[in-house]
Amino acid sequence: MKPFQFKEFTVYQDKTAMKIGTDGVLLGAWTSITDFPDSILDIGSGTGVIALMLAQRTDAMTVDAVELNENAYEQTVENFEKSDWGDRLFCYNASFQEFAEELAEEEESYDLIVSNPPFYTDEFETKDNARNEARFTSSLSFEELLKGVSDLLAENGVFATIIPFKEEENFVALASSLGLHLNRVCRVKGNSNAEVKRSLLEFSNGKKDLVSEELTIEKERHQYTDAYINLTKDFYLKM
Repeated sequence: MKPFQFKEFTVYQDKTAMKIGTDGVLLGAWTSITDFPDSILDIGSGTGVIALMLAQRTDAMTVDAVELNENAYEQTVENFEKSDWGDRLFCYNASFQEFAEELAEEEESYDLIVSNPPFYTDEFETKDNARNEARFTSSLSFEELLKGVSDLLAENGVFATIIPFKEEENFVALASSLGLHLNRVCRVKGNSNAEVKRSLLEFSNGKKDLVSEELTIEKERHQYTDAYINLTKDFYLKM
């Protein structure tokens, strides 16, 4: 598996089950940084691409990641060390549940938390355990994810994620029950004729006016929309 070359960093992906995909890049590029976060956490780092994108976009002194799978953890560390921001990036090899519990006890918090979480249910699981951990909710349910986020998010912090559109309503309701309020949403579809496939969601502890938008990725095959180019042009070589 060849490394994936971005404009300012390279992502090696030979050790991890989950390769570079559009979802992670969308989240890394879309997440708002207008409040100048000083501490960032990426939950389930995979290759580390989202943390690397946020290290490129911000001056945050702390960009942490947590990754359960040992191979993916090693891949993240490798990619962090080979980047220009290695002194600001750190990955923990642990389950998010354990990580969140430990940090909550120490009253640690983050200004910005991001996650491209597993979202397939158990009935679709494969014989590849590493891929299952990366893709299936059995390794980290939405409830466990949101409970940990609510414990670790700073008072004025932001949590951003990307999930299947069909899960949006339940996810937002679950977040609300834990005191996390949706303040920004972007619904994504592949082309103008396609159905909405993904929801980019941004939450905070306080209620704000909801900003809602839609993003279409392609005009036709490999012909990208201006909106998608503008969102990703700081990262993709071809943009």
